[in-house]
Amino acid sequence: MEFRRLIRGRVDEPQLERIGRELAERYDRESVHISVLEADNWLSTPCVVDEEWFVKVISPQNALVHALFTGARNLGVFSRGEEGFFGRFEDPLEMSQHELEATRKVREIGLNAPEPIEAFGVDEFGVLVLEYLPDFRTLDELSPAEVEAVAPELFAALATMHDHDLAHGDLRAENVLLQDDELFFIDATNVREDGRSTARAYDIASALATLEPVLGGKRAIEIAARAYSVEDLLAARDFLDFVRLRPDHEFEATGLKGEIERRAD
Repeated sequence: MEFRRLIRGRVDEPQLERIGRELAERYDRESVHISVLEADNWLSTPCVVDEEWFVKVISPQNALVHALFTGARNLGVFSRGEEGFFGRFEDPLEMSQHELEATRKVREIGLNAPEPIEAFGVDEFGVLVLEYLPDFRTLDELSPAEVEAVAPELFAALATMHDHDLAHGDLRAENVLLQDDELFFIDATNVREDGRSTARAYDIASALATLEPVLGGKRAIEIAARAYSVEDLLAARDFLDFVRLRPDHEFEATGLKGEIERRAD
């Protein structure tokens, strides 16, 4: 347990207090109340501050783990005969700044994401401040009927990102939120500009992998086909085995590939 805590870079109380003092000074408050969220998160310590802001504290250990994940993902992409497209960060501050900018870009193209406030450094930590969404549910907390209802919007939003030369890079149920019957997207990862066309196929494969356990392969493909061409789905098919290796995706890759191939015939 202590080894896992070390690798995840959990922020200790004195460090949180320093960050709290910085937040209070920045937002002209005598003090702030920080609630650390219990989350199985390897890349940050998520917090809620004064029930107003969602704050991610990114430690050097988090940045190291992200670099290791990035290397493993790029190796997996390379094994598929493609150039790796996941980008690395120099330090925790760069990680927080990237997510702030990625969130801004998602909102600029008309999609929902928490309002980005700022990113800054405190000692060796990166601190990201976003709007707090108090009543959201993640995609994996929805009923099958609700998932089917929002699935067309999910693929339409993903297509909008791709049409604007953006890629999410880490699409999974935990990163798609429903609040007030609207979808919000969080935690876009760092995708290199020269790899976004390949990342597009990876995004589609990740969305299919997220929906297949709930909707089944045939229905997931039917809905995806409203937003994407057969050629796009065939490109995504080639990433399904790679996506299946991730521990946060459990789905029937063979069935999905079969449904894509039947649609292509």
